[in-house]
Amino acid sequence: MPHPNPTTPSPAPRRATLASALALPALLLAGLPARADWSLLNMPVGVTPVSREVYDLHMLILWICTIIAVATFGAMAYALVAFRKSKGAVADTNMTHSTAAEIIWTVIPVVILVFMAFQAAPALIRIEDTRNSEMTIKITGYQWKWEYEYLNEGVSLFSSLAADSNAARRKNAGIDPRSVENYLLEVDEPLVVPAGVKIRYLITANDVLHAWWVPDFAVKRDAIPGYVNEGWFQVDEPGIYRGQCAELCGKDHGFMPVVVKVVPKAEFDAWLAARKAPAAVAAAN
Repeated sequence: MPHPNPTTPSPAPRRATLASALALPALLLAGLPARADWSLLNMPVGVTPVSREVYDLHMLILWICTIIAVATFGAMAYALVAFRKSKGAVADTNMTHSTAAEIIWTVIPVVILVFMAFQAAPALIRIEDTRNSEMTIKITGYQWKWEYEYLNEGVSLFSSLAADSNAARRKNAGIDPRSVENYLLEVDEPLVVPAGVKIRYLITANDVLHAWWVPDFAVKRDAIPGYVNEGWFQVDEPGIYRGQCAELCGKDHGFMPVVVKVVPKAEFDAWLAARKAPAAVAAAN
């Protein structure tokens, strides 16, 4: 009576292994919220011309990478299934050099990279173009707050974590952080800017490395002691936009939010005049 080949796996264990492999993703998916906000998995479109351009570029590159990944891993999966040993496939031991294959797998990636660079270069140039700005603001990072100086206006302010968030974050404070609105993302003094105005910012730091990050603006600039970076943004719609320090700057790094309040031009002019008045009185005395 013939004995089964011990090196040939039986179908039953293979089916059990496949069932186990499929069970894990099913359990993970079952645990997800029924109405998950899938937009949080992607970068925001933003509210500035640069942020929208960056988003479009991001989606273009993402789809190119997705198509390449699907084609590559699809070919690998097909080869593994169609040419497996159990179906009688035999390895080719006489494989020879193919100049045509090497040219193809060199030229195609080069063409793709050149196309991606051609699409990205104009956006990168516009991100750095601070010409024709109507206002300049100097941003200085401290441990752990921001200073905003409206250059040529004689107005400056410090922006620190809001008092309610600061109280709730402390150990044994007895305050439920979920009861605090915009927990760790609120400040006592926001940066106020006018809508529809191109704003140039100069950014540096007083002590250690910081980074001024506002996702809706597509802005994340390093604040480096002894060095001044620059950039720009323009927000056309009034609103409140939030960000954080994106550089590990010390033990309170997580408590250094950024809040930008964008208001109509007339409202901003009134706010600026009100901030100038006490400074003018102090100077006169």
